[in-house]
Amino acid sequence: MLSMPHLKIKLNGEEVGGWLAELSTGFPTDEFRLLATQLRDEGALVTLEVQTPDGGDIIQEFETTPEVANVEVLHADSQVVLLQFLTRRSKVYDPLYESGCISIYPTLLQNGWFSVHVAAGHDSLANYLEELTAAEVPYQVISLSQSHETATILTNRQQQFIETAIEQGFYDDPKTCTLTELAETLNIHKSAASRLRHRTECRLITHFATETAR
Repeated sequence: MLSMPHLKIKLNGEEVGGWLAELSTGFPTDEFRLLATQLRDEGALVTLEVQTPDGGDIIQEFETTPEVANVEVLHADSQVVLLQFLTRRSKVYDPLYESGCISIYPTLLQNGWFSVHVAAGHDSLANYLEELTAAEVPYQVISLSQSHETATILTNRQQQFIETAIEQGFYDDPKTCTLTELAETLNIHKSAASRLRHRTECRLITHFATETAR
């Protein structure tokens, strides 16, 4: 059985006015760990763990935040606070919901940035990135783990190219790495990088287009 591709991505929640992301910037060294999110008619039921030495301040923030209701402190000590609360869906979460991708918890949040790990088919992953772009949510692709299927259709050199391109930000929106910079990282000429990119993308696109048509 073929495994599903896994995408790891960072999202700037503060940039789009996400209340939880903005709250986290007040505690920039603390790690917020979203353990579960259950959608309900009145919003979402969230289970959140915060690794923090300022548990009392964290609890007070949640109890006084207008976007939160029914706050329940499940655990609190000198290092960790575990909370459960109701809140509305956020602009950061909507693209995930609309694309049908599966979020693999925990989702980490630190100083305004979410680190999201999702698994889905290639079409759903593409839809997820399109939804993020449409919602104007800034993001950075951290990694894309290839399925067994992808590994069989790319050469080792093509596999290295696509993994390096993702790591360096060549496929980010906006790009954080040019083809010239990518060629330097791969220690090849820009023209060779261009040809390698063309062969790699053509092989992937042709393969997945053929699979979709079946």
